[in-house]
Amino acid sequence: MCPGQKTKVWKEVMNLVVLISGHGSNLQALIDTAKENPIIQLSAVISDQKDAFGLERARRANIPAHVIDRSDYPNRVAFETALIETIDRYQPGLISLAGFMRILSPDLVAHYYGRIINIHPSLLPKYPGLNTFTQALEAGDKECGTSIHFVTSEVDSGPLICQAKLAICTTDTVETLKQRVQKLEHCIYPTVINWFANKRLQLTPQGVQFDNKLLDKAGIAL
Repeated sequence: MCPGQKTKVWKEVMNLVVLISGHGSNLQALIDTAKENPIIQLSAVISDQKDAFGLERARRANIPAHVIDRSDYPNRVAFETALIETIDRYQPGLISLAGFMRILSPDLVAHYYGRIINIHPSLLPKYPGLNTFTQALEAGDKECGTSIHFVTSEVDSGPLICQAKLAICTTDTVETLKQRVQKLEHCIYPTVINWFANKRLQLTPQGVQFDNKLLDKAGIAL
């Protein structure tokens, strides 16, 4: 090595597998991020819906795209066995749920403990499940937003990593609110995955740790 030459630090590449069910706008944000981040390898996209447009997004980006349709299997166990086999083929460091509209069993979640995250369009614990924007508007809420959390066996109830919020305007409809929140999602989801890839974020028995410090239950406000 020449005098004064810096030693290049190599970082381990993290394989990312993304699970989707629909259009895939958050998937596109992750595809764009992975192109610019050498330590994130978006290895595969898996959908439980044959006609999900997100599959086309993956193909256009030359990412392996798989369909595992629940209707093709006799029961949930067979479906999840096929799902696990496909995921494990890519040895993921992280699994990202990006509009994946299927509840995962406790066994599957346990198989990937601390390696599955989800993004949800509400300020959890408010409004788990579906129709979050309708609920926020009908309740007269002054703000709404999006949450990213580690996945556990309870729907939308895993430990929070971060949340981002915005004010609800008097002119907002379900559609305008959805569009505004999605803009937040497209910013914060890649950020969180980058944290995980850089080993700044982890799930421990005590809770979520960021930069070796335990977060409170509300996670990080972005």
